[in-house]
Amino acid sequence: MANNFIAIEGVIGVGKTTLARLLQPKFNASILMEVFEENPFLAEFYSDRERYAFQTQIFFLLSRYHQQHQAVPDALSKGTLISDYTFAKDELFAWLNLKDDELAMYGRVHAALGEKIPKPNLIVYLQADHEVIMRRIAHRDRPYERNMDPDYIRELTSAYEAWLSNLQDIPVLIINTNKLDFLASEDDLEQVAAMIREALVAQGNGQPTAKEARKALLNGGGIPAYQEFHRQLDASKGFDPDLFFNYILLVEEAGEVASELVKIWGDTKQLAAEGTRSPEAAHQEAINRHRASLRTELADLLAYTLKIANYTGIDLEQAYLDKMKQNLGRDWPKERTLPE
Repeated sequence: MANNFIAIEGVIGVGKTTLARLLQPKFNASILMEVFEENPFLAEFYSDRERYAFQTQIFFLLSRYHQQHQAVPDALSKGTLISDYTFAKDELFAWLNLKDDELAMYGRVHAALGEKIPKPNLIVYLQADHEVIMRRIAHRDRPYERNMDPDYIRELTSAYEAWLSNLQDIPVLIINTNKLDFLASEDDLEQVAAMIREALVAQGNGQPTAKEARKALLNGGGIPAYQEFHRQLDASKGFDPDLFFNYILLVEEAGEVASELVKIWGDTKQLAAEGTRSPEAAHQEAINRHRASLRTELADLLAYTLKIANYTGIDLEQAYLDKMKQNLGRDWPKERTLPE
């Protein structure tokens, strides 16, 4: 199974870094962050773009190359990597800020260095209206962004869209973030994570083949392996992903489980009434009689739970762990506990 390199892109202030950090645990990924504050020319650039453009771009280019040249291959050798920037996008800033000989010189250096940097499997481009972006920039209040020209953000947005429209070798997922709040809304975050997973599946990246999924399943890969197996199974069989339809099937399987429990309850009563067994022994014998059928029905119930989690982009293992953490500190009603 290939490890994914997912790059989050977008104009300044759109939420790249926030999203990358929040996605890290959902994809069990390493994370690579762009470092702005270390560029000594950045504050001057925002005040006088023409004068400080070349120094700023060359510093960024060399800094990003130094960071990604070793870090990206090392991270991908261990698993998935999420970054809040791409090396390739540095070129669009150069198109925007440099001219003539400076642009030509920059282009030669960028092309030579770019050959040594692995490309992302997917670029996630975060899109937002100009007014939304400016509010977000003002809200985070970074000192070197306080004198930023709003027209520069407009130009940058146009440059991004032109760059992405001409990008041939890297798939791009565009997500409008005007009404999304990843930090405050878990539902919004899950929605974005689901869109990324679907885009990776569509590109054939990051998801094991059916053979690999089956192997992970048989080797006891846990809930993530179970979910992946069902993604592959559903895709190969063309199963209907409609949520309500699958909910009905899940309820039907819950009914089958209930039917087996009723049989166990009835047999327990009958065996205990014979007077040859203790209540505990009668109960255990009744379970033994129906264990195989109950096992099958529970497996079917789990299968439809996994399917619904897949169709809604929910990482069921992480959801379970989060819920159990809440339950550890919860006060339970007395009727749910054994009498002392």
